[in-house]
Order: sequence, then structure tokens, then C-alpha cells
Amino acid sequence: MAASRMPALWLLLGAALTFGVAVSPAEGSRSRRHYDFFVNVPRMVKHGLQIRKADYTRLCHRKSILTVNGLFPGPTIYARRGDVVTVHVHNQGDKNVTVHWHGVDQPRNPWSDGPEFITQCPIQPGASFTYRIILSWEEGTLWWHAHSAFDRATVHGAIVIRPPRGTSYPFMKPHKEIPIILGEWWKGDVQQLLAHALRTGGEFQPSDANTINGQPGDIFPCSRDGMFTLPVERGKTYMLRLVNAALANEFFFGVAGHRLTVVGTDASYVKPFTTDHVFLAPGQTVTALLRAHRSSSSRGHLRSTRYYYMAARPLSTNPLVLFDNSTATAVLEYTDAAPPAGVTPSPDFPTLPATNDSAAADAYAARLRSLASDAHPARVPRRVDERMLVTIAVNEIACAPDEHCQGPNGNRLAASFNNVSFEAPRHADILGAYYRHRHRSRSAAGGVPVEDFPNKPPLLFNFTADDLPPELGLTARGTRVKVLEYGAVVEVVFQGTAILGAENHPIHLHGFSFYVVGTGPGNFDGDRDPAGYNLVDPPCQNTVAVPKGGWSAIRFRAKNPGACVVYALSFRAAYGVGNGHRAHREGRKWSGGKDDAAAARDA
Repeated sequence: MAASRMPALWLLLGAALTFGVAVSPAEGSRSRRHYDFFVNVPRMVKHGLQIRKADYTRLCHRKSILTVNGLFPGPTIYARRGDVVTVHVHNQGDKNVTVHWHGVDQPRNPWSDGPEFITQCPIQPGASFTYRIILSWEEGTLWWHAHSAFDRATVHGAIVIRPPRGTSYPFMKPHKEIPIILGEWWKGDVQQLLAHALRTGGEFQPSDANTINGQPGDIFPCSRDGMFTLPVERGKTYMLRLVNAALANEFFFGVAGHRLTVVGTDASYVKPFTTDHVFLAPGQTVTALLRAHRSSSSRGHLRSTRYYYMAARPLSTNPLVLFDNSTATAVLEYTDAAPPAGVTPSPDFPTLPATNDSAAADAYAARLRSLASDAHPARVPRRVDERMLVTIAVNEIACAPDEHCQGPNGNRLAASFNNVSFEAPRHADILGAYYRHRHRSRSAAGGVPVEDFPNKPPLLFNFTADDLPPELGLTARGTRVKVLEYGAVVEVVFQGTAILGAENHPIHLHGFSFYVVGTGPGNFDGDRDPAGYNLVDPPCQNTVAVPKGGWSAIRFRAKNPGACVVYALSFRAAYGVGNGHRAHREGRKWSGGKDDAAAARDA
């Protein structure tokens, strides 16, 4: 009897993409950690245990926001590599919610990944859901966030993953570690703004302020008292666990008078390097060391030696798009420095690149190299089984005759991969549809997943030209899936386009971390560009910032069965950037075991 073929992975593509491949190690030695999340809208709600209210005031305006445990940002989850973390999410709000564990591969555990209508139906108001988070290899800084509509604007928090007990960091242990979350704040209701953009097909309104740990900083009105302050002592080293939780903005971050030593990105160690600033696209994380080395004496100084500004400045790469160009601030304070006599001098401000300096962002990314040590090796696949060229575009969808659309040329804004604008199901999740064999191999409608996502764009043209004909801007919706064979090595080249203006594109892959083996300007050349790949120590990431008018090449091994989404982390993702893959392997069972543990170590 022939061995059965077990579908192991779907990649969902459109303005979103889905991959799923990884095998879970044996769990006998793992510790278990448990958390309770109470997701509530800030109003008086009685739901069993307590009444919760979370009104927040920013920019002189008070409003209710969706929170976790009443906190904004939400609580930090602390764990160690190899742990299994259980999180009970109780939805005490008034809308559907899911939670995603950004950057956690979740080997053979796709049901706990979190994207709405991809791996689960949403958690309805009054209901609960228990997530099981398997930290198989990750070590460093990650984050969690809502994965329903734009709830992640306020429902997010850090994940700190320390080395297993009995092991150490690949650098001297810091005195203290501090999560620093970069984000945005809207005076209006984010869900109402999203509903308006989807109804009209127009642009989503930019934020009113950028934030550091939920606070815009003293540059903004009514914001001085709540500004985040980091207390330090001279001679000690601090680990900054930086997260970009913004919906739209990429950020430069720096600390006045101090340099940062970057030691990790996306829960993977890198060869340490020192820099005046770091760069984070939405979804990315950076682990950096700060040495508090400034003199404790203010004699002869015109500025304070007790206080130094920390700042986050956005990057905008498309001049056609409105964006929030404000700079968020926080303060680093030397608690062992003598307080200044008389009027406190103004703190120094860090020197950060300009808001249109994409070259500075590219230069920072080029310095990232995997640590590639014996304890933290870089297992870069050399042989490639499946190659894909995926174009990323901001498009238009024709306005219906009975609609009044406010997008480009009177149409609706859209976003696409290979000219497919992702249409998410509305009544069942894609993983469940696959598990119950409710998918199709050819054309279908109504959000039913179809296994025909193309390996290349339907039309080859000069993707990055400035004068593209307007007809290239039109796209269509679809729920199209890419099937991958279990164990296959996949190379995906994400190619930016200049349709409706060239810009950076942060791309996140669920279920897998990947090696960014190459990046470059212009159109990818399959004959020339692979010769310049880094196959020795490329950075291992879960979110890649595809440069404006350029391309990025990633490689991963499809060894995590399930439906995994790949999508663009920006406002435009709401208009349909996403898609998925499925993998097969002869004779492989769904459940884990010793064979899976060995496979995970060899992945």
C-alpha cells in the first residue's frame, strides 16, 4: 500500500502570505508558564472576576481603548528558550479578538498562531481561548499583538526569552533589561478610522503622535508628566529590548550621548556591532546593550549630565503618502548624578537620520550578520527546491457603479502579491478548511482557499520604473494558496514595485524564521544577483524590510505543517496583502514525536 501524503503547509498570499513549517522538539524537559490575559474595552464591564476600566489620556484628549489587563502597552511575557507558555485569553470586550505571538515558529502547533480566519475563528465577546506557545529555538526579544482588524494599535506587548537555565548570553550579562516599545497614537477611534477607509477605499488616516512605551514625550502638549523615564547608574550595562509595534511607521531610535551595541534581532543573535542609532520596520525587534558611561559631574557643561533624550523618528519612503512625521521622546536619567543647581538644563538630543533617509536604513540592515557560533549556528540552506518571485504592489480595485470611492483615480486602494489581493474568509478559518478538506485546487469564490498561487507575477515589466502605465495598477481579490512539499527548501524573492509610488515594505512570515540571504536595488536579476548572496552568516529574521525600489531574498525550510500567513505590516495590508502555502511529506503523521525532535534540531 502506498504511503499517504500528508499536507503540511499552506502559504497564503495576496497582500499577505502564509508559510508553515517546523517540527517541535520533545517537551519532557520544558518548563510550563501560565498567563491570564483579560482583553477588555475601557468601560465598566463585570465579567466574573473584576470590573475593568481603561480610559487613557494622550495629547490632552481622553478616550477608551482596547487593552490587555487594563495596560497600554500590555504586560511583558518572560520565558526561557525551550519553555511552553500557556496564555488564557478572556475576551471581556465588545468585539472579536485574536492574539498572535510574533516571531514564534510554533512547531506543529498552528492552531495557536493567532491570525484571524487563518488559523482560528476569532474569540467572541464573553468567550475565552487558551494559546499554547512553544519556544523551540527562539532566544531574545519578540512580541505579541492582536491579529484582528487594527486592534494591535493598543493590544500588544513584549516577549522576553532568556537563555535556558545552566547556559548564558553570548556576551556579559547586563545589569537590567528594559522593554522599549515603539508605537503610535490616534486621537480618534482606530476601528472607526479603519471602517471609513475600507468603506470609501481611500487612505487610512496617519497617527497623531508616535510613542515610546505608550507615551509621545514632552515635545507634545499635555505629555511631559507621563513621559517614559529609564533610570540608570554610571558604569552599568543595560539591555534594551526594542519592539516596533507601529501599524505603519518604520523608526530610527537612538540615545543622546550614548552608542548602542546591537546583539540580536528578531530573537536571533547577531555579530555585535556598535552604532549611533538602530532601525526597526514594523514588526521587527532589536536587542541592544547600552553602557551608562557618562560623567556624573556637570561642571563646565551647558547641558545636563543627568538627563539624556531617547528618541524615535519615523522613516517615510513614499512622498505621495501622508505620514506622521513626529518624533517620540523619552528620557534616560542618571540617578547617581548630582541634581543640577538652579534651572535644569535641557537634555541632549540624539542625532538621527532624516525622515526620508532610506539609505541610512539600508546601511543599518546591511550590518546585520548572524552570530554563527557553535552554540548559535547559522544553518543556511544551500540547495533550493522551490523558487518564487513575488511582487509587492499598492494597487487599485475598480469602484463598483453604485459606489463613490475615494482612492486613486476614483477607485479603491488595494495591495497585492503577484497581483493577487488577498481576500480573507469571513465564516471559517483557512487552517480549519484545510483540515476538514474544504479547499479547492482550482478557481473558487467566497473566501474558499484555492491552491493556485503563482510562483511569479502574471506579467514581467520594469517593476521599479517611475513611469509605469496606469493599467498595471489594477488588481483583483482572491484567496489563493501556494502548496509546498514538506522539507522543501524555499527561496522567495520579494520584489518591490513603483505602482502608485515606490516605498519600503516590511514583510512578516508566520510559522518560520528565515535567512535574508540577499537584498539590493532595482529589479532582481536571477542570473546575476544570487552570486552576491550571503550564505555564510546572513541574519535570521521573521520580518524583512524590503527596500524602496528594490528586492530582498529569503530562504527557509518548509518543516512546520499547517497554514501560515505572509503579509505586509502596514496600513496597506488592510487592503489585501497576504497569501499561504501548504507542504506535503510521504508517510509523515500530524502528531509530534522523537522523529520530530530530531528533525527540529536538524532544521
